[in-house]
Amino acid sequence: MPEVEILMAGAYPEWDMVDLEATYRVHRLWEAADRQELISRAGKDIRAIATRGELGASAELMAQLPNLEIVSCYGVGTDAIDLSYARANGIRVTNTPDVLTEDVADIALGLLLATARQIPQADVLVRSGQWGSVAMPLVTRVSGKKVGIAGMGRIGKAIAKRAAAFGCDISYFARHDHQDVAYTYEPDLVALAAWADFLIVIVPGGEATVKIINAEVLRALGPNGILINVSRGTTVDEEALIAALQDRTIQAAGLDVFLNEPRIDARFLTLQNVVLQPHHGSGTVETRKAMGQLVRDNLAAHFAGRALPTPVV
Repeated sequence: MPEVEILMAGAYPEWDMVDLEATYRVHRLWEAADRQELISRAGKDIRAIATRGELGASAELMAQLPNLEIVSCYGVGTDAIDLSYARANGIRVTNTPDVLTEDVADIALGLLLATARQIPQADVLVRSGQWGSVAMPLVTRVSGKKVGIAGMGRIGKAIAKRAAAFGCDISYFARHDHQDVAYTYEPDLVALAAWADFLIVIVPGGEATVKIINAEVLRALGPNGILINVSRGTTVDEEALIAALQDRTIQAAGLDVFLNEPRIDARFLTLQNVVLQPHHGSGTVETRKAMGQLVRDNLAAHFAGRALPTPVV
């Protein structure tokens, strides 16, 4: 029986599970008929939590694990992990940055193309046999347009690089001006939306960005504007977005993230001017294998007393 015991908040791909269970004694929280009973029984022996970005690790959970040393997160976002509690109690936290940057940037541009060019609607028209009897409406060009990017971290920069390849003019909103990019900094998100044809959201989650895309931003984006969200569901005021899509305050939206995933607001399903993705921006074999390896590398480094590859706290 492996000596170190870890708590897993949710399933990883099978290739990761095989390695983790060969290395550690793994407690599968998501499979427990009585989660509290599992934590009460095994909590004192658990030294690590392996979690996913959307599952996180609450202060309440960590407080029940008196010998917890590290939380290793499969994903970049750590807004669902109580970092303040971890920091105050000497618990290390790691995530998996960089390895998913390119895939998320790809899906942002993919969503923009799918939304502006109405690719899902065109697919339905052909599959339903309507081609030839029903005209496909004219759609919106992407090349050469004005792209506003809310967030200029690793992924924001990768999105900008792709948009630049389409000949787009790029401006961005962020907490500060980034001196390492040549794009125009716009400190006012409403002004950015008013300027842009397309607004792509890739700000971090957390309290500072809750509903940062609100009704005012959407009105500024306007009836020809398209919103793409590949950040967190919390960053968009969904009531305002649904209203904007219904009354055509904006033209359309492409969404990879939502509140209450996976049980999203049913009104999205009735709208023809939105393209929906199941939070799958990093969902390639290549990236998911790299993410799992980085989780395992962080755990291995911690328990071997080496420097963590990607520490957050």
